[in-house]
Amino acid sequence: MAVDKARVEAAVAEILAAIGEDPGRAGLESTPRRVAEAYREFFAGIGQNPLDHLTDTVAVGEHTGELVLLRNLVFRSICEHHLLPFHGVAHLAYLPGDRVVGLGRLPAVLETLAARPQMQERLTEEIADALQTGLDPQGVLVVLDAVHGCVSARGPRQTGSSTVTLASRGALTDPVARAEIMALIGAGA
Repeated sequence: MAVDKARVEAAVAEILAAIGEDPGRAGLESTPRRVAEAYREFFAGIGQNPLDHLTDTVAVGEHTGELVLLRNLVFRSICEHHLLPFHGVAHLAYLPGDRVVGLGRLPAVLETLAARPQMQERLTEEIADALQTGLDPQGVLVVLDAVHGCVSARGPRQTGSSTVTLASRGALTDPVARAEIMALIGAGA
C-alpha cells in the first residue's frame, strides 16, 4: 500500500492554512511535498508482512547455541496519538529451536513494524509475536527504550526521559532467564 502523495500534500497545505500560515509563502511552499515524501518513508511498513523477513531460516539442529541477542538496534516510529516521532534502541533476543535466521533479518522485522503509526507498547509485542511465529524458537525477549516527541516536545516536555517496554515469550518469560539477558544488554549499553 503506497502513501497517497497528493492527498498528503493537500492535507498539509490545509493544516498550514488552519494554523494561520500561508502555505504559498517562500519558506513553506515545498513543505507539503516534503512532508508527503517523509510520510512515504515513515509509513512504508503499512501493508507489509514482517514474517516475510523470517522465511529464509537455516536448520542447525542441536548446535544453535544458547542465545542470539542483537543489542542497540536504532529505530524510529511515529506515535499514532499525536503523529510525532519516537525513537530509540531495540534489543532483540531469541533462544533458537532447530533453526536460525540471518542476523540482518531481525532489524528488517523491527523496521517493518516500526514504519507505521504505532504505540511503543504494541510495537514491542508485535516484534515478539513475529519472532515467535517466524522462528519457532524456545523463547523471545524484546526490549525497546525510546524517547517520545509527545513527551519531550509538548505537554510535560520531559527531555531527559525515555520509555522502556518489554515483551517475552516461551522460555524467556522466566525472570531468571530475563535477568541474565538484561545484564547482557546492559553490558553493551
